[in-house]
Amino acid sequence: MRLLKKLMPPDRWKLPVILAAGVFFGLALYSFYISNAPSYLGDKPETCVNCHIMAPQYATWYHSSHRENMNCNDCHVPHNNFVNKYFFKAKDGLRHATIFTLRKEPQVIFIKEEGKRVVHQNCIRCHKELLTDSRLLAYNNSTHTYRMERNCRECHRETPHGTVNSLSSVPWARVPLPGSVVPEWLRKVKSKK
Repeated sequence: MRLLKKLMPPDRWKLPVILAAGVFFGLALYSFYISNAPSYLGDKPETCVNCHIMAPQYATWYHSSHRENMNCNDCHVPHNNFVNKYFFKAKDGLRHATIFTLRKEPQVIFIKEEGKRVVHQNCIRCHKELLTDSRLLAYNNSTHTYRMERNCRECHRETPHGTVNSLSSVPWARVPLPGSVVPEWLRKVKSKK
């Protein structure tokens, strides 16, 4: 009880502290809303185009065979455990959000080394039977070691995104761009002027 009394501000500070806390809490909620943060907790591919620079990657994935059974997170996020998956998503998402907020996104994006390792592990996770298929071993046993020691992207670098080398790679692709974050009441005020 004494500790609680020591932590309580004097009476003259209570109102300013409550107001300041309310302002910070409100700004945090607004930032959460405007950044569409809840969408990043799920696995919908449309979330990846919240940032307009990912439109070519979304469009090329959408027209690939991977679209039928896979989403972005199936390839680009680790699946070894729940904690690692969401830690990786948070770390990568904060890096992406910082780059996008500071308007430092490059014209052409490239996957980082850590991301390449994750994608490779997920290729093996989904396509392990292609590496260990006894029919392939019977046909040509010498390729087994070759396939096991190589990185999948050495041969399959255009899977599933094709040759995305600029924002103009897929100029006519339809991409579900995010909607306006301007509240309806503010749009009405603006339209009256």
